[in-house]
Formats: sequence, C-alpha cells, structure tokens
Amino acid sequence: MRPTRTSDAGRLFATLGDSARRLRREAITVYLVARHPATPGGARLLAFAVAAYALSPIDLIPDFVPVLGYLDDLVLVPLGIWLVMRLVPPAVIAECRERAGAMAERPVARGAAVLIVGLWLAAAVWACWLGWRWLHD
Repeated sequence: MRPTRTSDAGRLFATLGDSARRLRREAITVYLVARHPATPGGARLLAFAVAAYALSPIDLIPDFVPVLGYLDDLVLVPLGIWLVMRLVPPAVIAECRERAGAMAERPVARGAAVLIVGLWLAAAVWACWLGWRWLHD
C-alpha cells in the first residue's frame, strides 16, 4: 500500500528539521573552530567569517527576497562550513563538535549584524546619491 501524502509531507518536514538542526550544530562547531588555538591562520579567518554570517541575527540578503533570500542559507552557509571543515585538522573538528553538542545556548554574532546593517545603510546612501545625481544632471 502506498503511503498517504500526509505521511510523505511529514517525512519531508522531519528530514528538513533534522538538516536544519545539523546545520545549526555545524555553524556552532565552526564558531568554536575559529576560536581554537590549533586552527591554522587562513582557516581561522574563514571560520570567523562563516560563523559570523551563519550566527548573525540579520541576513545579508533578507529571506523575503524571492529565491536569493534563501540562497545564502541553502548554499553559501553550507559551502562555507564545508570549506572550513576541509581546511581544519580532524582532531580540532572532533573536539569542537563535541563542545558544540554540549553548549546550552547558541552564540549570536551581534558584530556581524552591525556590519550587515552598515552595508545596507551604505548601499541605501549610495543609491540615494546616484538618484540625486541622475535627477540633477
């Protein structure tokens, strides 16, 4: 007997929920990798950037923007996490994964949120300036 559509949808949402939890745990792992003393310099910078973006309460591309809004969450963050995991020694990753699983609360990258808001404000000022020049030329 074929499963009903409801059970198919339930399985899909359960799978998506598991993937989201795994991604969140990996983002916290990358945050801990960035702070680990055995992480190589270049990987540390990348890990800080990926963790700051993944843990920021504000997205660079808001989710309400069609297609692009979720593109960063579905492609850029996992790609950044994957790259950090490739550049860091496995022992460091294992230690940080264990610490991430034991963390009671998720860290929040407020500095990254401030940077993102600053970028949006700078873009808005630039757009206004271009519009003003266009209207007065």
